[in-house]
Amino acid sequence: MLSIRHFSKVYKGGKKAVDDLNLHIDKGDLYGFIGHNGAGKTTTLKAVVGILDFEEGEIEIDGTSILKNPLECKSKIAYIPDNPDLYEHLTGIQYLSFIADIYGVAKEERESRIKKYADQFELTSSLGDLISSYSHGMKQKLAIIAALVHKPKLLILDEPFVGLDPKAAHTLKQIMQEVCAEGGAIFFSTHVLEVAEKLCNKLAIIQKGRLVVAGKTEDVKGNQSLEDLFMELTRHE
Repeated sequence: MLSIRHFSKVYKGGKKAVDDLNLHIDKGDLYGFIGHNGAGKTTTLKAVVGILDFEEGEIEIDGTSILKNPLECKSKIAYIPDNPDLYEHLTGIQYLSFIADIYGVAKEERESRIKKYADQFELTSSLGDLISSYSHGMKQKLAIIAALVHKPKLLILDEPFVGLDPKAAHTLKQIMQEVCAEGGAIFFSTHVLEVAEKLCNKLAIIQKGRLVVAGKTEDVKGNQSLEDLFMELTRHE
């Protein structure tokens, strides 16, 4: 589903944000990406979704290069950044309809999915309101619904639980599991180690741009908690 091979990213000034990263996410994987601020997580995610150019390595989505065929790749994925930037002059339903139009989602399908997810996130009654009137948490919920409206094969999420109340966070976890159970895949960064430990079937830990460890969750953490492992691996950072 997602293949990252020898990916490196150097910013102006010579700073190497990511150094020779190799990861593979299969269909059905709920893959957690963990590391301190500045470790290279967001840089990697932005490269995966085609926002950030890179010169070293290859990233393929469903066998297609994000560099060579970005539109084909983007039709199969959805990306939720840590701070979604929405069109605040639109109402919630106008924004969701706009996103559905971009992806060519049929009328019945979009209406069904919008109703399903808006009801789950308790946002239905606010869809007619301007996004500018939404709280941060409501905007986060709207961004999640927009990401799901075209039923992407791959979801890329950057700190998706930030700004969500406990009930909405629980709903999102259930949806993430549902997406993977239906054959999709999710690659997401998080600082909430307890969530990653319980939710993910695979994990990767990155430190100063380099991969420290990756694999099945039970193999990565062994007999200790993910928090203890993370602190041990990054104690000299």
